[in-house]
Amino acid sequence: MGDYREMWKNLNMDLEKHDILCEALPESFGDIYLTQKNRPDAMNYFNYTLAEIHGARIEEIKHEKDNGKKVVGTFCVFVPDEVIYATDAISVGLCSGSQFWIEDGEKVLPRNLCPLVKAFVGAKTSRTCPYFQSCDMIVGETTCDGKKKAYEIVEEYMPVHVMELPQMKREKNFVEWQDEIKIFIKRMEELTGNKVTVENLKKGIDLSNRKRRALKRLYDLRKNIPSPISGLDALLVSQVAFMDDPERFIENTNKLCDELEKRVNDLKASGKKRIMITGTPMAIPNWKLHSIVEGLDAEVVVEETCTGTRYFENEVPDEGDTIDDLVKNMAERYMNINCACFTPNEGRMDDIVKYAEEYDIDGVIYYNLSFCHTYAIEYKKVEKALKEKNIPLLNIDTDYSEEDTGQIKTRVEAFMEMI
Repeated sequence: MGDYREMWKNLNMDLEKHDILCEALPESFGDIYLTQKNRPDAMNYFNYTLAEIHGARIEEIKHEKDNGKKVVGTFCVFVPDEVIYATDAISVGLCSGSQFWIEDGEKVLPRNLCPLVKAFVGAKTSRTCPYFQSCDMIVGETTCDGKKKAYEIVEEYMPVHVMELPQMKREKNFVEWQDEIKIFIKRMEELTGNKVTVENLKKGIDLSNRKRRALKRLYDLRKNIPSPISGLDALLVSQVAFMDDPERFIENTNKLCDELEKRVNDLKASGKKRIMITGTPMAIPNWKLHSIVEGLDAEVVVEETCTGTRYFENEVPDEGDTIDDLVKNMAERYMNINCACFTPNEGRMDDIVKYAEEYDIDGVIYYNLSFCHTYAIEYKKVEKALKEKNIPLLNIDTDYSEEDTGQIKTRVEAFMEMI
């Protein structure tokens, strides 16, 4: 990474503390990613993007801001990027995946709280995430009580807009979510000064759909036996999707898929166990579980998570002649994401069983971040659904620290022997 200290200083970052993060991330990435053998050449783009994630990408965003664009930070797949793109704004994911930010998060939050929530609050309060520091506004949502209350703390530091996500999927809830999208449209128009029209909203829908299509193409290729790409590399692509320029991301993901399609014909059966990971999302640089699994005789071939299939499954139809038509289309697509925040949530059980069959899974690992109650409670239903299909399941409850790595490896090894 180049020298961006002056830029970071202008973003009012804590340079001394940020230096510690910048020293640790490349070493961790090198140990986990660059030691893999026979990686696709097209992964070099994603390597570079990760290496410059606090540098070149932030510099690029700065130039866009200098030209009048607004930057909006998001945490969740329920925030409709279509609206952000329609107002010619930039959508970026925010820092939330490292133990590095936990200590600062715990200064203002309880310790017995989900590490993702503590990390994103710590990233902001410590001024060590350049994405936070670049944002004109962040958009939250009410997918969990921890995030809902944490946004009140973050709002003391910067503008926050919270979308109220209904917790059930009745007809009136679909209508309520349409209203929330319309309120968000007004908020984005106020922020950017740009009016949302049918034309530019359709362009935003098209861009979002093409991004989803590229990710789905990648995941479909992972259905091959063996997969032409490691689970670690596929996870990195999904993580980069939240940060990167969307057009460039689409182009480079499709280039990767072109290479993988050529690889498929030359691959020989490896005998590795095919694993699905389901549960809570994995933000950069949370690569722990994938690294453990693929360090054994196994490959992760699909993730039923918000940094996996939930991010790209289903497109938003662009049929309609009015804003109301398009908002309805968006509401239906987003409300059909089977997040554990919904009750009831039988659709998620159906998704997991469906993906287990489509990807020819040997076993499922249920990944739960500590104190994430919605996913922890839903484990029993997933266990029941998979037991009926005779699909082995392992439950892993963890955080961002490395302290339990040995224990998790032992449990995963035993799981592999069992299946």
